[in-house]
Amino acid sequence: MSHAQLELDRRLSLLAGGQGQSIRLGLDRIRRVAQAMGLPLDSRGDVRLSCPTVVVAGTNGKGSTCALLASIAGEAGYRTAVYTSPHLLHFCERLVVGGQQSSPSAWLEGLEAVEEGRRRLQTDQGLQESLTFFEVVSLAAFYLVWRDPPDLAIFEIGLGGRLDAVNLLANDVAVLTSVDLDHQAYLGSSREAIGAEKAHVARPQTPFIVADPLPPQSVVSVAEQLGADVWWFGQDFNFQGDRQQWSWAGRGQRRNAMAYPALRGANQLLNASAALAVFGALKDRLHISQQAVRQGLSMVSLPGRFQVLPGQPAVVLDVAHNPHAAAVLGANLDQMGFFPQTIGVVGLLKDKDLEGVMERLVGRIDHWCLADLDPAETAGRAASAQDLSRALQAVQARQPDGGRPGVGPATMSLHPTAAAAIAHAASLVESGDRIVVFGSFHTVANGWQAAHRIGHAPHAPSAH
Repeated sequence: MSHAQLELDRRLSLLAGGQGQSIRLGLDRIRRVAQAMGLPLDSRGDVRLSCPTVVVAGTNGKGSTCALLASIAGEAGYRTAVYTSPHLLHFCERLVVGGQQSSPSAWLEGLEAVEEGRRRLQTDQGLQESLTFFEVVSLAAFYLVWRDPPDLAIFEIGLGGRLDAVNLLANDVAVLTSVDLDHQAYLGSSREAIGAEKAHVARPQTPFIVADPLPPQSVVSVAEQLGADVWWFGQDFNFQGDRQQWSWAGRGQRRNAMAYPALRGANQLLNASAALAVFGALKDRLHISQQAVRQGLSMVSLPGRFQVLPGQPAVVLDVAHNPHAAAVLGANLDQMGFFPQTIGVVGLLKDKDLEGVMERLVGRIDHWCLADLDPAETAGRAASAQDLSRALQAVQARQPDGGRPGVGPATMSLHPTAAAAIAHAASLVESGDRIVVFGSFHTVANGWQAAHRIGHAPHAPSAH
């Protein structure tokens, strides 16, 4: 391990301590630090990068939309910077520039720029600003992209929109992928409340791509109040397709005879349609050929999003951790065809709707392997295997035959780690069966190596 990597690990560990992992919504503190760092602010007080900037918000589909945007733009010859969170396996995944993860030394430079800004504030104004882990990391990413501008910057909102650190960025196009229930403690308990928070990524007279087919009225209201140039799915852009190919239509544009995205799942056409709408809105600044679209769709990849590993038994990895994502996962599993047995491996954070997630999948799983997550890694937010067991039993009790008519409730087992749960799942299956590993990013990350060792396919590439 390099000296830079060791130092980055040390700095991140310090950041995560104390209140670094807490969530403190609001932009005033981060704006003051951004200004002290020398980042350029526009008349609204937003950080203005010198390249076209896309901000992507939504309950689900953000990561896939970012990946599609980067893949298509990259195939068109443009250098992109993509900031996403959380990471799956390695912290440096959070900022990918030109298709390569930013180096530990680059991240150290960004983190030092943030610290220098905080020191200036204290020296010049006597302000000792305390920032969360996500705020520091986001500011470091702003700095790195500002210092070395790409052709296109793509930033994913972390939580909500209105008060999320990433919303300090001025954008040239904003995207809202979907609105559903998640993070209710911070965003509200209804789609209307959550939609209002997420819609605030919109900017006056600026394209705002809304890909949710049935957005809450609050999204309409906020967009009108802000004076955004809204592209509504079904009105300003749409898609249609058959079993072989699909086509897209937007404002004064059409793209026909396209292959389906390499990302699996029926919902990916919505995400791809949003990405094409972004390029439609940016057509005067970025030329995206039809060939680039086709190549970008065919080459896109995103680990942990309905990722089906090679070999047998089938192993599916999916970071579905809220009811909406679990429903999409269930629909995608249904489209995979018949498997004699499906084993579910799940670990979740305790602030999620545990019963809501279980309810969407209870009829599709024959045995549940319920995993504890490391409290240290999750800042004490992990649901225990016992918590998951209670939630699953409550869901089964509400449904005839436990959600599996004529069969009876699925069995369950409790495990200390995701890797242990996956190992147990592997002991239960034959080559024609299926294992689904889902839930928190921590579940998929901690079980990553164990999951990749399951498939009986000597020709398959090994996991890195």
